[in-house]
Amino acid sequence: MLTLADGVQLHVSVTGPPDAPVTVVLSHGWCQDRRTWRQQIAALGEMGHKAPRVIAYDTRGHGRSSATHLRSATLAQLGDDMAEVIRRYAPDGPVVLAGHSMGGMTIMEYAHRHPAEFGERVKGLLLVSTTAEGHTHTRYGLPGQLATLLRAGETLGAGLLARSGAWRPHRVVLPALRPALRWLLFGDECADEAMMLTMRGLGRAPLRSIGGFRESIGTQQRLDTLAGLGDLPAAVLVGSRDRLTPPACAESIATALPGAELTVVPGAGHMLPLERPAEVSAALVTLVRRAARQAKRDRRPAKPTIGQARCRRAA
Repeated sequence: MLTLADGVQLHVSVTGPPDAPVTVVLSHGWCQDRRTWRQQIAALGEMGHKAPRVIAYDTRGHGRSSATHLRSATLAQLGDDMAEVIRRYAPDGPVVLAGHSMGGMTIMEYAHRHPAEFGERVKGLLLVSTTAEGHTHTRYGLPGQLATLLRAGETLGAGLLARSGAWRPHRVVLPALRPALRWLLFGDECADEAMMLTMRGLGRAPLRSIGGFRESIGTQQRLDTLAGLGDLPAAVLVGSRDRLTPPACAESIATALPGAELTVVPGAGHMLPLERPAEVSAALVTLVRRAARQAKRDRRPAKPTIGQARCRRAA
């Protein structure tokens, strides 16, 4: 457990060789937990002697981490939390960051609030089913006017939930909500295991977390931050049927990131790491291999210039 300055404890899982050339940090989505990445963690472990060190943690107020204070239920705080996780568990060496949904937005906050650290450490970026423009493109798969009404109701309801504390009464009604969650979060395919993991993550999230993070998620604007990252190697993935962060969100991110490769997965919804794990894992493994090759090149001694070589011979 990592205890933060305000007393919140983060549940952190570390796997892989301690002397790995690259560290991967995984950040999950809103009302989910680190288990979202279980198949990607397995894929990284299968890289043999090239396997990276992997850090997966439950965001404050999620999973097995402790509850957050309402004033700290913000993306800005999550960006600071990510900085602390990296300082504590990956104090040196190249880092590849992967974020799903709110996890991607957390990465953007880390880049915005800690630009020097981000620029020095981060050598690869995987952004999955996320946005840099709040709810600008979110229509829930509905007509415009109906989506606007639903968003207004959701925003009002989130404010009420945020003040409801750290209890979890919604776990009782989750089975009844399964069809609605299936429609909202998944596309053509939805394995039972993926659905169960998603519902368990939601069941663990207290009302304060469900409602408290909604405001900053809806208002975040970080395209300028992404544009300042230069040619950082990046992969941006989105499902063609994502109703929460539709392809327009990924397209704007990829446009802002000159080094990004955009992949729109046909027929997929919002929960890509669980719904289409092979595609997400392949993109992450590619970034890790690329970062490892770059780290190896950086460790090689620089070749002497012609002038230096002549001086050595003369000596």
